[in-house]
Amino acid sequence: MILFNNYPLVAAFSAIVLSQIIKVPVALLLKRPSSVALATSTGGMPSSHSAGVTALITSMIAEYGIQSPYVAIASTFGVIVMFDSMGVRRQSGEHGILINELLADFEDLRKTFTQYKHDNLEDIDEEERHSREHLGHKPIEVFFGILSGILIALLIGIFY
Repeated sequence: MILFNNYPLVAAFSAIVLSQIIKVPVALLLKRPSSVALATSTGGMPSSHSAGVTALITSMIAEYGIQSPYVAIASTFGVIVMFDSMGVRRQSGEHGILINELLADFEDLRKTFTQYKHDNLEDIDEEERHSREHLGHKPIEVFFGILSGILIALLIGIFY
């Protein structure tokens, strides 16, 4: 298939997939909550966002040279993605934590002052009531995403 002849594309997608898979054993090593679902979630160590764009940049440098306009485009794109994963998405996760705390406080307050149960609220699954908390990345997760992206791109480059 001609699509697999595209080294930068294969390197970037391989880095994303491998980084997602690596999250499960890394969480176990760091003694953090871990499950297979972690491999399909956002956030965590290493950052698959950073790994993907770094693998793209690394493979573009290997294929076209550092002076290439393609490398400039990929690098600009990569910096935006990494800052976004640490900034906006991380803040969204922090907001999720606060929203979940507010919901828990509201539920405690409701139970304290009344025995009234709101039918719609009770029908909603507990997990659905919570806001997502792990959306973005810590700087260390981005750093290890960068390292894994470079390594994966260089390893895949051996076959091209």
